[in-house]
Amino acid sequence: MGELWVDGGRCQGHARCWALAPETFEIDEEGYAHVIPGRENSGDEPNVRKAIRNCPERAILERETDDAGEKAEEVSTS
Repeated sequence: MGELWVDGGRCQGHARCWALAPETFEIDEEGYAHVIPGRENSGDEPNVRKAIRNCPERAILERETDDAGEKAEEVSTS
C-alpha cells in the first residue's frame, strides 16, 4: 500500500469516508475530508478500503512510494 491522501480538487464533502473510517479521515471546517496525520499508511485496513470504494468523487488516492520512502507515483485507488 502507498500513502493515502484526499484530492481537494475532487472532494465534494459527502463525508462517506469519515462515516466509514473516522479513525483515518477527518472533516475540516468547510466540510472537506483529509487524512488524519499519522494515518497515511492505513490503506490496507478493511474499513478504509470500504471508504475508498464508496467515495463518489474518487477523491481518495494513494501515492506509491519507493523503498526510501520517496513519493514515486500517484495511483488512483478506484
